[in-house]
Amino acid sequence: MRVLVVSDEVSPELYHERLGERFRDVELVLSCGDLPFYYLEYIVSVLNVPLVYVFGNHDRPLLTEWGEVIPSPRGCINAGGKVVEVKGLLIGGLEGSFRYRPHVSHQYTEREMRWQIARMEPRLLLNRLTKGRYLDILLAHAPPWGIHDAGDLPHRGFKGFLKFMDRYRPRYLIHGHTHPATTDTAPVRYRETEVIHVHGYKILDIEVGCPKKGVGLGSVPAQKH
Repeated sequence: MRVLVVSDEVSPELYHERLGERFRDVELVLSCGDLPFYYLEYIVSVLNVPLVYVFGNHDRPLLTEWGEVIPSPRGCINAGGKVVEVKGLLIGGLEGSFRYRPHVSHQYTEREMRWQIARMEPRLLLNRLTKGRYLDILLAHAPPWGIHDAGDLPHRGFKGFLKFMDRYRPRYLIHGHTHPATTDTAPVRYRETEVIHVHGYKILDIEVGCPKKGVGLGSVPAQKH
């Protein structure tokens, strides 16, 4: 299945009148966060496929000029802190970044992120019993500790993501947040998981129901922007 992944930066190639023509073979869209609501709503309305997202650390509710509060992009599926099944893929979501300011939404300490993961565990265990696997994709905004992260606090990766991959073995962990100019963003294999960084957009070809054995970097990005 062809999957469009977007994160952090509006791409003129996507926010374009020929989006539907250029990306007509896309069957699913994933967003790693920090993108305007109008952008995600445009993509989902033109492509007419499911769009699953998590919030980034800069995402906030939108206040319209007539006083309406829009808490999230309309027509899209929020996977933050839960697991959803879309087009045969089991997708878990972990929003936000490492906490660098107190009392700000979509920022987490390691302990707070562990709590987010704990909320997902009942569904992960149920997936294992009923589907034979915990998860296919972990969709996150921030990177794991030591993979695609940076030395400053706002762009530090989560150690909890490493433990998540150790235990639940998703085929992919897809994230954004860090900038390609400041960190190495080449795909990395961690145990059984391909860790993929996205800035702007990428096209991935993901096999639905693919067993873990034999999954490798050859199946990762067809395009990179």
